Amino acid sequence: MSMSTKRDYYEVLGVARDVSVDEIRRAFRRLAREYHPDVNQGNEEAEEKFKELNEAHEVLSNPERRARYDRFGHQAEEPGFGAGFSGAGGFSDIFDMFFGGASTIHTGRGSTPGGRDGADLRYELELTLEEAAHGVEKKVRLTRQESCDVCRGSGAKLGTTPQRCQTCGGNGQVRHVQNTILGSFATVTPCPRCRGEGVTVATPCEKCHGQGRARVTRDRTIRIPAGVDTGTRIQMTGEGDVGLRGGHTGDLFIAIYVREHPVFKRHGNDLFCEVSASFPQAALGASISVPTLSGTETLTLPAATQPGTTFKMKGKGMPDLNGRRGPGDLNIKVTIKVPSKLSEEQTALLRQFAQISGEDPRALGAEGKGFLGKVKDAFK
Repeated sequence: MSMSTKRDYYEVLGVARDVSVDEIRRAFRRLAREYHPDVNQGNEEAEEKFKELNEAHEVLSNPERRARYDRFGHQAEEPGFGAGFSGAGGFSDIFDMFFGGASTIHTGRGSTPGGRDGADLRYELELTLEEAAHGVEKKVRLTRQESCDVCRGSGAKLGTTPQRCQTCGGNGQVRHVQNTILGSFATVTPCPRCRGEGVTVATPCEKCHGQGRARVTRDRTIRIPAGVDTGTRIQMTGEGDVGLRGGHTGDLFIAIYVREHPVFKRHGNDLFCEVSASFPQAALGASISVPTLSGTETLTLPAATQPGTTFKMKGKGMPDLNGRRGPGDLNIKVTIKVPSKLSEEQTALLRQFAQISGEDPRALGAEGKGFLGKVKDAFK
């Protein structure tokens, strides 16, 4: 996709220019699910849309790249952009304005040839709480820059080779020396001819058009360790964009998002949930089934368990991601179920219970509620 035909990144994600990074990520997740190649197999238009979304997200979710893009647009993402101050209104023009004098260009002797490191990539992965607790292997589809398999990364047409840049002598940099009344000032900038790469390509590769790289979509299997949480980042060294001219390959960062669970709430490595017990179970004591991340287990309630009592099951929470301490605990809060309707037999037994307890079941309380009403309120 050429620079001239690229859509505005904010338009691609469907967000305003002043939105937060979190809103950008939410918009990307929503659209990525819709256009992901896994759910649009064989749909080339959806695959291109997904690549466009991924590219927009990579730029706008990075504060530095986003700031450059907001100022300069797609030009900021071109190779060699911001190489120096030799353009109109740049640093050399300011020197000419105040000091005058001729500027001479020298090769950057001793400088490092212009290899360019590959970009780091970010992939947001959504997990269930159970997957986060036990660890899981996930197959994901990633798009990254890889060395062109035709020219093997040289950028030159098959049978030709890149030539050393005649402007910088293959160093990728040039020194601009400015003679002024205060003395000589030198600035070092990437070579404008080879864009800092140290070589020029006379006949570009037909596949990668001289870039030396091409965007490739592949499936990757990622191992997620047990104990991750929302905000955990997993770094996969060397799985980002491949570098140019010997530059280092970037890394892949997997950003974890754990969905909310319908039963459990998580605080650190501890889990919290609520279970219901009947009035007889709470009063007399009983064994009840309670949920855990590994299935149901039995919890023994002692007699006279009060509403809101919390029981702790040691080691039944989340595992520790770093393995420095044991797993967290499962905290179970007991609520008491009060029947909405009572049979005649149940009503009679409760009246008998009230009389034995020294209460008059027919007497009204201060709020105009009878004994049965107060019993219900007490256990809600």
